[in-house]
Amino acid sequence: MTQDSPAPSVVPVMVPMPAERPYSYAVPAGMAVGPGAIVRVPLGPREVAGIVWDGEGGSVDPKKLRPISQVFDCPPIDAAMRRFVDWVADYTLSPPGMVARMLLRAPAAFDPEPWIDGIARTAALPDRMTAARSRVLELAAEGMAWTRSGLAHAAGVSSAVVDGLRQQGVFEDVKLPPRPVVAAPDPAYTLPSLNPDQQAAADTLRDRAGKAAFSVTLIDGVTGSGKTEVYFEAIAAALDRGAQVLILLPEIALTHAFLERFQDRFGAKPAEWHSDLPPRMREKVWRQVAEGQVRVVAGARSALFLPFRELGLVVVDEEHDPAYKQEDRVFYNARDMAVVRARIAGFPVVLASATPSIESRVNALSGRYGRVALPSRFAEAALPDLKAIDMRRNPPARGGFLSPVLLDATKQTLARGEQALFFLNRRGYAPLTLCRVCGHRFQCPSCSSWLVEHRFRGQLVCHQCGHTERQPEACPSCGALDHLVACGPGVERIAEEAVGHFPDARIIVLSSDLLGGVRRLRLELEAVARGEADIVIGTQLVAKGHNFPNMTLVGIVDADLGLANGDPRAAERTFQLLSQVTGRAGRTGRKSLGLLQTYQPDHPVMKAIVSGDAEAFYDRETDERQRAAMPPFGRLAGLIVSAATRAEAESHARALRRAAPRAADIDVLGPAEAPLALIAGRHRFRLLVHGDRRSDIQKFVRSMLAAADRPRGSVRVQVDIDPQSFL
Repeated sequence: MTQDSPAPSVVPVMVPMPAERPYSYAVPAGMAVGPGAIVRVPLGPREVAGIVWDGEGGSVDPKKLRPISQVFDCPPIDAAMRRFVDWVADYTLSPPGMVARMLLRAPAAFDPEPWIDGIARTAALPDRMTAARSRVLELAAEGMAWTRSGLAHAAGVSSAVVDGLRQQGVFEDVKLPPRPVVAAPDPAYTLPSLNPDQQAAADTLRDRAGKAAFSVTLIDGVTGSGKTEVYFEAIAAALDRGAQVLILLPEIALTHAFLERFQDRFGAKPAEWHSDLPPRMREKVWRQVAEGQVRVVAGARSALFLPFRELGLVVVDEEHDPAYKQEDRVFYNARDMAVVRARIAGFPVVLASATPSIESRVNALSGRYGRVALPSRFAEAALPDLKAIDMRRNPPARGGFLSPVLLDATKQTLARGEQALFFLNRRGYAPLTLCRVCGHRFQCPSCSSWLVEHRFRGQLVCHQCGHTERQPEACPSCGALDHLVACGPGVERIAEEAVGHFPDARIIVLSSDLLGGVRRLRLELEAVARGEADIVIGTQLVAKGHNFPNMTLVGIVDADLGLANGDPRAAERTFQLLSQVTGRAGRTGRKSLGLLQTYQPDHPVMKAIVSGDAEAFYDRETDERQRAAMPPFGRLAGLIVSAATRAEAESHARALRRAAPRAADIDVLGPAEAPLALIAGRHRFRLLVHGDRRSDIQKFVRSMLAAADRPRGSVRVQVDIDPQSFL
């Protein structure tokens, strides 16, 4: 808008609801708004926050439109972010209003934070001097403003001393700006000591991160190779050129050690962004990111939708992790969307992993992404020796799940004063409880899944919808007492078995559903790192990049578990997860061992892990994907149809299938009942759309949805472009 052009009287506003386009609103006389402004507008009987969008507001008479109620005193959402919202909506086939909703998650932050009451030194002198007053005045002599409590605490006096000086006019009242949530990071605070491989990688990343130009670089390094220290140098280069930085982590709420490492390098912690952040802190972080005061954010996938003022680098750590895929309302993969956001705004992206996804690896080998390799551990620490335990030849004792080979290795490890980890990616005590008399199986009343026994809590729990029941003493079907039996192991059952074998060992269970939540898990992870446990029994959260210096043995209780489903990524995910878990051992240079209990020792995944030949596994898996035209050599979209009754869900799914247009390069598979056919009382059918690499999957699915009848009654249709889950 030029200085001479009149202000528009009608503007489009994107509201946070399933709207396919912005709504038009009148601009009251005297109000100035431009694209990106956050405003309050009436919507039905209520008022909501929205974003003034790009384009014309339409030719409707402003008098016939409802007016904007308020313009918030807030930095506008920049043009690159608005383009990103439109792109995500178009790619994921989501209403743009629902994507914009992710931008507006902290409504209390749209108004400026209130200034803080403070005091500053005047020229007046106190009527008499005491030792306490002298300390206060000495601190305040440089003319810096303080809060009353802050000055009293720094001087080691009571607040009454400061109040007395204020009453005598020695201090005057002033207003202080809101406190920053974190201090500013210093790129030169502590310069790292890097080995030649790390230095070469850091130099490459510094060069790319120091430029405001789009690029993607994959750091492909074994566990413990120092990938974090290397990408810290990219962060330093981005900070040096005045850019803000976003670090995406799959489990930010649990990565206290990462925050400490960042502080050691930059002298201050990054701001955090995740679902466990208190609401008031979320508001402060959102606001200070928008104002440019927060320079670095470490966050979960939703941090990608923070309104950065000067974003100039995104780092995606553990880029292979499935936690980056959101499967609720707007289905998106934060890793892929980070690349898109960087391309739109023109800045670099760094992806890091010890076990890169097939997609990222193919992009790196084809030249679309840059690649830096870190083939050895830091300080020449050796990778663990890896061995498969053939459970057919070395079975556990009757009623047990731990092989004699693993138990013997654990005994030797504990005798040396070192730690062992037993890994089983299954929460609770047992995945199924049944009656030995009548065969009754405990199933969730609202889902097609068994209830998982959680013996620590005395409950049976559904891991799909959260339904819980008290653990009964008698079978509800036949009334038999003492005949309920737990089938299969969870981490609690492995802990029970470990106590029987090692009664004097300090044993700790780490699982995401333990009482105490994230705070307790953080404390227990720190305790493990300090060596305050002998045997750790954990689920996949222990594989998320934690550093346990004294851990020299990792035992995989059921290495075959991830292979037992129809997921086309099952082999890749199993390889990644088991490689990450065994990588927890020997990170400080001690001789270490990883043991995989398996009934399939000749499976390609097991052979690849034990041999350490990751290249052979990736080559084989990539070749299979290419022959099957699976991602990244083909394209997939999932359509999940759910309804209150099975008939409704199946009927609409079949109607969608009939509405599919004819296309030579795209096939529709299904509909078929989903493997989890019932979740939270809703029956589910799935269709899978499969196309060539260059197929316009979105256009095809749009045509399907448009040609079919609109969902009626309880029917809902969810579209998942590039699905990661097939349940």
